[in-house]
Amino acid sequence: MTNRRVMAIPIAMGLLCVNCAVGPDYRRPPVTIPAVFKERASPGSTLAAEWTLAQPSDDAIRGKWWETFQDPLLNALEEQVAISNQTVAQAEAQFRAARAAIRNARADLFPTVTAGVSATRSRASSTRGRVPVATGTVEDYQLPIDFSYEADLWGRVRRNVESSVATAQATSADVETALLSSRAELALDYFELRGLDAQIALFAKTVAAFERALQLTRARYGQGVASGVDVAQAQTQLDTARVQATDLQIARAQFEHAIAILVGKAPADLTIPPATIDVPPPAIPITLPSQLLERRPDVAAAERRVAAANAQIGVAQAAFFPTLALTASGGVESSMLTTLLTLPSRFWAIGPSLVETVFDGGRRSSIKAQAVANYDATVAAYRQNTLTAFQDVEDNLAALRVLAEEDVQAAAAVASANRSLELATNRYVGGVTTYLEVITAQTAALTNQITAADVLTRRMTASVLLIKALGGGWTTADLPPASSLRHLP
Repeated sequence: MTNRRVMAIPIAMGLLCVNCAVGPDYRRPPVTIPAVFKERASPGSTLAAEWTLAQPSDDAIRGKWWETFQDPLLNALEEQVAISNQTVAQAEAQFRAARAAIRNARADLFPTVTAGVSATRSRASSTRGRVPVATGTVEDYQLPIDFSYEADLWGRVRRNVESSVATAQATSADVETALLSSRAELALDYFELRGLDAQIALFAKTVAAFERALQLTRARYGQGVASGVDVAQAQTQLDTARVQATDLQIARAQFEHAIAILVGKAPADLTIPPATIDVPPPAIPITLPSQLLERRPDVAAAERRVAAANAQIGVAQAAFFPTLALTASGGVESSMLTTLLTLPSRFWAIGPSLVETVFDGGRRSSIKAQAVANYDATVAAYRQNTLTAFQDVEDNLAALRVLAEEDVQAAAAVASANRSLELATNRYVGGVTTYLEVITAQTAALTNQITAADVLTRRMTASVLLIKALGGGWTTADLPPASSLRHLP
């Protein structure tokens, strides 16, 4: 009876402390959040068509955000990113590994049971020591079962599970970050390619116009009205335009190859026919700054890693307290196989142990200090992510604001340059001026047309980057719940 009472003491301690968990409980680190975005459209601004403040009933950006650009080919390409993109596949595999790590950590909450079977045949030395021993061959058969269990008195295992769950949530957000980044990169490359298509089409028209101008100049030279210098200048202008048009093909091919890689194809397996951008940038609803942190998967991943690092402080803290282990073993053992499964062959042993580390040379203290430092590092990374998120939104709001103004200016410049070219051509045909004036007007017209095409391309890419900065329609509600992760099969 006395022995049973002694054995019951550590077991009772374990039952009393079963709900204890040392270490700090997690609280999200505070961050500074502006009340409004600095770059926002005023009610009377033309930018109201570029972005609007999302109403509470609005989901700021829908899931398939790329469909707002109304381009069927872009839609088809974007759908392939989740299926074939290898960066996304890598992130998804890391999420599966994090889910498996939860099961691994949770396994420590349960006892370990091992079973085995052994058969040995041995012969002892008859000359060993002074005490005579039995000689001859001895056979021994065993069928043991061992049981071991370490009570989670101080929450070490539970904190470890908590850390693994938060890490899995972070990797889930990483998958969404990879998806958003890959899809945004595809849209950026696609609109850059379409911008080059617009420039190539523009150069095709320009080359045709320069060819007609060269024919006109040669005809005037044949009539003795124009000089050979005029012909040489017209030829130079045409040749230069052809070189510039050809050079655009390099960048177009590279963007096409980049798109192929993003959809998981070899460059040789994807051909995108030429086309131009024929729709204006879509209107993008803007959330409040306070909602942005709930919509950015990279920020959510950083915050979940803070939670994981916080739990690891508890794991390190638990090492300062004693551990309670319960072990048991039993089975059957016999020197004869025929009596192995009989009642007299049974054996068993059971007993708890309470162990405390008395001296470790500061190892536990250093591990805890490392856990605290890792936590501080993740907090700093989280706060930096939030600042970067606000910067991304502000940068692209500013870009859209300036580019909208620049688009109006570029359109006016194109109209003025075309009018100037028309006047210069008429003056040259009328013999009032030299061909140099025509060349100057042609160069100005081409430059302004290229600028206008480039501004439209930049407006489209800035819209994509703004959608990416706002999270692409993702919210923290899309994270797998901690409760479901803790009970994975």
